[in-house]
Amino acid sequence: MALNFFDQFDMHYTLGIPLILPALMFPLILWISTNRLIKNRLSALQLWFTKLFTKQLVLPMNDSGHKWASSFATLMLLLISLNTLGLLPYTFTPTTQLSMNMALALPTWLTTVLLGLRNQPTASLGHLLPEGTPTPLIPMLIMIETASLLIRPIALGVRLTANLTAGHLLMQLISTATLATVNTLAAASSMALITLILLSCLEMAVALIQAYVFTLLLTLYLQENI
Repeated sequence: MALNFFDQFDMHYTLGIPLILPALMFPLILWISTNRLIKNRLSALQLWFTKLFTKQLVLPMNDSGHKWASSFATLMLLLISLNTLGLLPYTFTPTTQLSMNMALALPTWLTTVLLGLRNQPTASLGHLLPEGTPTPLIPMLIMIETASLLIRPIALGVRLTANLTAGHLLMQLISTATLATVNTLAAASSMALITLILLSCLEMAVALIQAYVFTLLLTLYLQENI
């Protein structure tokens, strides 16, 4: 039974076709079906939402970092799509895989570090040693700050993976309890079903928040190096 709970993280196939592919085509179908020349409620809502979170992303950065707004907005839209599409039945959530999240976190974090070393090498290296540090503590602080710098991409990937995996496992546990008690304990099954519905709404919020946190932390790392 313990192994069955992790089967939801396997990719489901029908006639040899991964079911995640039709799910990934859903946002593209919405985009194509929307008339981009004539504004309607859906396009206005999409534009308002995109402007809103793009403004929030560039808020911590100065003017020189605003040119990265489109890149970070694209990354956030990608994470939102992957996180929310994983909540559909018989689909696969790529962001529950640590390899996927590290493939997103490591290059973007490395880009911010290389930008800092190219544009302001003295200030970037100065972050490894706080001003006024006593001489005997300099080697130890340099090692600590270097370790904290190198652990940033790992923290980005593990945070996203852990939050989504924990939520999916909890939903699996509650849904299993609901089905197991539906014929014997109707009241308990009803309570479990209500809890499952509330947890599904919470997971939708977590999917959006984790995409925002992932991107926001990258903007903060970029601000340190520009």
